[in-house]
Amino acid sequence: MRARILISVCAAGCLVASLVSVTAQQAPPPAPAQGAAPAAGRGQGAGPAAQPAPPPAPGGLFPRPHAMADLLNDKGGIPEGFTPIFNGRDLSGWHVSKTNHHGTTPDYRVVHGMIVGTQSPIDRGGILLTDRRYRNFEVYMEVKPDWGNDSGLFLRANEAGQTYQVTLDYLPGGGMGGIYGERLEGVTGAGAPMPEGWAPPRLAWTDVWKREGWNSIHARIEGTVPHIKVWINGALVRDWKDTENHLADGATDGMIAIQIHGGARWLPGGFWRWRNIAVKELP
Repeated sequence: MRARILISVCAAGCLVASLVSVTAQQAPPPAPAQGAAPAAGRGQGAGPAAQPAPPPAPGGLFPRPHAMADLLNDKGGIPEGFTPIFNGRDLSGWHVSKTNHHGTTPDYRVVHGMIVGTQSPIDRGGILLTDRRYRNFEVYMEVKPDWGNDSGLFLRANEAGQTYQVTLDYLPGGGMGGIYGERLEGVTGAGAPMPEGWAPPRLAWTDVWKREGWNSIHARIEGTVPHIKVWINGALVRDWKDTENHLADGATDGMIAIQIHGGARWLPGGFWRWRNIAVKELP
């Protein structure tokens, strides 16, 4: 009988010791003292400290939204010294070209304070022109395109759309911020001649473009022989001067236009969006 009691006591003691050992192994580490940073474990790092929002880029555009509230509150902004040419309510002061080779029935409309545009019907685009003509000027706008859709910013355009174009080819193989002679003789896009001693900026548009966000496009044209500069989100991406004036009939002024490209350079259901369009006239 005594042996049985001793065996039972030993067994019970071993069980208790085992439970105490397991409990000690599974117990959580003690909480750090107040104000102390927690230690980093395997696969875990200390949580990042809260960072203040970056300052706005030129035009009031933040480099990156930090929260849904930032997206909702991102209204952009027109730089100082510029005069709006789009009122945010309707297309007063603008008209669709009835002679452009890309099409004459593009779908431009105003929605929530912005111009939205798409092909209509499929494969047929067109251009939306200002009623006014401009000579030496800067134009500023904020854009948000869907990937796969080709647009352009026209400088000194005529009604048919013959113009110096800032390329906004937002699709595979395209480029943003280049210069192209739309229906002009002697200006051939990326191969456009450069006067001796001139060199384009080395900054690529992809270095400054914000995918899925609003981006500012700022262009300047001046001189009888056009000198054109292009900025994307405040960064200079093109500084180009023609060898002579190649505009139709030697024109030295024209309209500003935004393009919806015709044909297969536009995805069905794709849109471009424009807001905060403004001009600063130069001497």
